[in-house]
Amino acid sequence: MKTIRVINGPNLNMLGIREPDIYGKTDYKALVELIEKHAKEIGVNVEIMQSNHEGDLVDWIQESYKKIDGIVINPGAYTHTSVAILDAAKAVGIPMVEVHISDVDAREEFRQVSFIRAACKKTISGHGINGYLEAMDFLNQNC
Repeated sequence: MKTIRVINGPNLNMLGIREPDIYGKTDYKALVELIEKHAKEIGVNVEIMQSNHEGDLVDWIQESYKKIDGIVINPGAYTHTSVAILDAAKAVGIPMVEVHISDVDAREEFRQVSFIRAACKKTISGHGINGYLEAMDFLNQNC
């Protein structure tokens, strides 16, 4: 059975509270439950992680080496700033999908820059929390 790791960056733990007009009213606990339910439906194992600290995301990507079949990553604000996360993703070579709840390409100019995209097979942006499920489906079919 495939194992998909879902890695969430800073402020994702504030879903439902932080700018609900942009990120929706679903809280983080409900997102986790949705992801776990979908994993059962498509027959994969899932590990879900969230941290506000860049080094944690790097560590989790590195720990995935030879253990995880695919990674769904929403690096949050680190999308636009972290070469360290990009380098970790390139080092492990695990199929990865970048996910953003909002349409980052239609937002502020700085949000349209994504370092992690260079290491990802696909980007899903602006599909709300369902983007996570789309990413899991993609990895399940393509890794």
